[in-house]
Amino acid sequence: MSIRPVTYETRAQPTMEGAGVHLHRAFGFHNPEQMDPFLLFDDFRNERPQDYLKGFPWHPHRGIETITYVLSGTVEHGDSLGNRGTLGGGDVQWMTAGSGIMHQEMPKGNERGQMHGFQLWANLPSKLKMTAPRYQDVKSGEIPEITDDDGTRVRVIVGSFWGKTGPVDGIAADPQYLDIFVPAGVKKSFKVDTYRRAFAYVFEGAGKFRDASNPRGVLLEKEVMGREVNMRDLSGDRTLIQFGTGDEVTVQAGPKGVRFLLVSGAPIQEPVAWHGPIVMNTEAELMQAVKELRNGTFIKPAH
Repeated sequence: MSIRPVTYETRAQPTMEGAGVHLHRAFGFHNPEQMDPFLLFDDFRNERPQDYLKGFPWHPHRGIETITYVLSGTVEHGDSLGNRGTLGGGDVQWMTAGSGIMHQEMPKGNERGQMHGFQLWANLPSKLKMTAPRYQDVKSGEIPEITDDDGTRVRVIVGSFWGKTGPVDGIAADPQYLDIFVPAGVKKSFKVDTYRRAFAYVFEGAGKFRDASNPRGVLLEKEVMGREVNMRDLSGDRTLIQFGTGDEVTVQAGPKGVRFLLVSGAPIQEPVAWHGPIVMNTEAELMQAVKELRNGTFIKPAH
């Protein structure tokens, strides 16, 4: 076994998208090679309805897949093909935009006005960029959840883990997408295919990913015992951690435990031409997509 080292760590940055939705972006629109096959990751978390209710009105997608995972509140969605639905707490939608789709997503808060979810964009290889669009809407109850003897919980959204397989399938990047909680002070390792790029995104509590293989774990032991500790060693809320090569990721949870997404996928390693929600391989393909948007031929007829 070889533990993946931490190669990059950053805090998600506040930004605004759609018609005025306040969110935090962990990565996107800079260097598409860094997280290949993943392009963008947003954390839309709010307790003020005025910061999210205007939502994401009609907009195009082509050449990518978008993965929406809702923790609280709801997201009403619709598209140009006539699909309609609502995502609630714990639900997932995996949309393959393929050749092109017009889409809208309108978040609604829960009874306390809270809204929380994530959206991840995954690239499509050139051979699949112009395939027919499709949806996979998955209700929370369909997602397997495993609890280990030490209290570690894993929701398997995509891929296989600990003998369970997530309900979303047929994804180009062959990803693994896990929602993991590790209790306070527990040190845990999670297998990740050696040939996949991998990142973690912490959204509750804090944990030590960097040098977590150190058997001493001195700082975290002191933490659990209630003593003062240097918190700089912990990765806390809204932190993105990218890993190098290896076949497992190790974390030691802080005094309140840690909950994070662990996402991995096979790199596509193709040129990227990117403009907003349209991602192609060449500038010519990108210009063609923009031209089709203007002349009304962007949406392709179903075959």
